[in-house]
Amino acid sequence: MSLNKDLLVLARKTIEYYLENKELKVSEEIKKKYSEKKASFVTLTKDKELRGCIGSLYPRQELWKDVQENAINAAFHDFRFSPLTKQELSKTKIEISILSVPKKIIFKDEKELLKKINSKMGIILKKGFNTSTFLPQVWEEISNKKDFLEQLSMKAGLDRNAWKNAEIFSYEVQKMKER
Repeated sequence: MSLNKDLLVLARKTIEYYLENKELKVSEEIKKKYSEKKASFVTLTKDKELRGCIGSLYPRQELWKDVQENAINAAFHDFRFSPLTKQELSKTKIEISILSVPKKIIFKDEKELLKKINSKMGIILKKGFNTSTFLPQVWEEISNKKDFLEQLSMKAGLDRNAWKNAEIFSYEVQKMKER
């Protein structure tokens, strides 16, 4: 089985079992294959519309565990949506993004920051206790760099111009998606 298939099957089965109030026994093969600590995001879409998206920004546990935890959180604990139902699951597509370790972007002014970022990057914005991120996939919807950073600032609960004097980090993703 390919990397893509394994983790997508794991995420779907985890959600199915959770809906049935059962615990999924993960095979030793999967545990061994995905034992490296990595951060991931699980994104759910239904009819091409976002239906849930939760993840971790920094590696803190084995990848297989991270995918399971984020699958459950995206399906049932994303505050923007009601919990996923059994009926919806068959119409829901799963996408998994595995994140590289974020790197801080050093910049002296907004012009330099705009030069340093690109549409292959996921971006994390940190200011005080506020943090937000957009996966690289969001560039497909917000292609203008300034708009992207303004939306990211507002997602963090900050003023739209907060990005100009916030800490900015970038990461790349390896993504896989159900067809």
